[in-house]
Amino acid sequence: MRTPDGQDITWRDAAQAVGSALRIVPTFVATRLDDAAGVRTSLTASYLTGEGRYVTREVTHTALRDDVEVNYPTVAKLGTQAIVQAAAPRCIFLTLDREDDPLATWISVDALTTAKGRILPPAVAAEVVKRGVSEARLDAIELLYGTAALAGLPPAKLIQAELGIPHRTASAWIIDARAAGRLKGMNFHAGRPAGG
Repeated sequence: MRTPDGQDITWRDAAQAVGSALRIVPTFVATRLDDAAGVRTSLTASYLTGEGRYVTREVTHTALRDDVEVNYPTVAKLGTQAIVQAAAPRCIFLTLDREDDPLATWISVDALTTAKGRILPPAVAAEVVKRGVSEARLDAIELLYGTAALAGLPPAKLIQAELGIPHRTASAWIIDARAAGRLKGMNFHAGRPAGG
């Protein structure tokens, strides 16, 4: 993960406010090596306010072996959207401190993710589920929705998986968070093709 000028991404690059508590890197460059296909894919993605998500702006495929041809059948198997989906959590940051505090500690969503692939620790998820509509629930929905939507993934599915709740409940909590102004700048359109 790099900035467009080739530097490693840090919280200082998260200059774009999204929602009420998230800050994102507006543009990033991600590279993935697919040893089986023998191709290196590098892409540039930018956050578009109107789309409410990261959009791929440029893709470069490079053959890593002499026996590999970069053609349509090869490229079709590489899944550039999967690269964006894996990269986005490294570009979404939040703080538990006051945002205007120059000493605030900012952490990426990727750094929050546990070895089991969960963003919220089970104890936090259990607390969010058992309480009524609260700031903690709104915070959790904003974080989870933002993580999914910005990467082009279905937010309700991530919320269901993280919190162990039915789809109907996840949808209702998304509506509550949107009504509270927590999901500004984040959109997910279920009918959008997976390729972006």
